[in-house]
Formats: sequence, C-alpha cells, structure tokens
Amino acid sequence: MSSTKKLKLEELGRIDIETFKQTQKTPLVVVLDNVRSMHNVGAIFRTADAFLIEKVVLCGITPTPPHREIHKAALGATDSVDWVYEKEIATALQNLKIGQFQIIGIEQTSNSKVMTDYSINKEEKYALVLGNEVDGLSEEALSYYDTFLEIPQLGTKHSLNVSVCGGIVMWEFFKSL
Repeated sequence: MSSTKKLKLEELGRIDIETFKQTQKTPLVVVLDNVRSMHNVGAIFRTADAFLIEKVVLCGITPTPPHREIHKAALGATDSVDWVYEKEIATALQNLKIGQFQIIGIEQTSNSKVMTDYSINKEEKYALVLGNEVDGLSEEALSYYDTFLEIPQLGTKHSLNVSVCGGIVMWEFFKSL
C-alpha cells in the first residue's frame, strides 16, 4: 500500500490570475444583498474563485474590497473574481434581468422550493442572491425574483451562515452548469 502525502501548493497546478481572467466562467453571478460581515464577503469571493463564478455583485451595506478583513478570508480572490458594487439591490436585479439571468433568491419563503427539487437548466444563466445575516433578502426587492430556493436543514437551527450557504448553493449550480 502506498503512503499518502499532502500536496504542496506548487504541486496543485493552480492557474494564475491572468489565466483565470481568460478562462471561460460558470454562467453564474452571486449577488450579496446587504451582507455585513467582511469575513463572509471574503469567503464568498474565495468560493467564487474555486468554481469560476462569472461575477460577484455587492449591494447596499455590503463592504467592498480592498479591505484587510475581506482579504483575510478571500486570500486574493478579490483580484481574480470580477465584482461590481451597486447601491440598490433592485437596480442590480433589474440589470441582471436585462442580461437574461434567472434571479434565484436563497431564502425561506412561503413559495421557496427545496434546492434538491430544483432543476438547473444548462442553457440558462443564473444569479444567486444571498441576503443579510440577520434579515435575509431585502423585502422591497422580492418581486424581482424568478424563484426562491432553500437548503434542506434537519437540525434545530433554521439557517446557515451566509458564506456556508453560498458555498453549498454555488457548488450545486457549478456541478450542473
């Protein structure tokens, strides 16, 4: 039996930022709606880098790079992943609609579907919207969504950390797209 060894960073064969910028992206945009934690923002960027996400849209009170606290979790992913800031979530969602994106709110609503029951169409482009750590998605923008998805949870808590939730949802869409 061969022995297992951990790979060193240089053995992983990761691409550089310029190559990343030129690589075809997953047709997926992640929108952060008033996410307040810089660590959550950084973690979303890092996950977006891992799955070649097209862009991150930061809205409202969501902090923007460059910032030391965002960088702690992002580890440079704010340099590789394209991002924009849009003050109003409604404007961001309108622009994505114009770009032919399906707008998916990740939220527990009276109409949300369990993520495992949702069919992802490879011919579509998607925007996944993640909300504030306490209040979720902004109420005033609920009418812009095409659908709402929630991650099944079986424990005593009713929510996941926004960056953990984002990682799960990005992975599910990445696998299908």
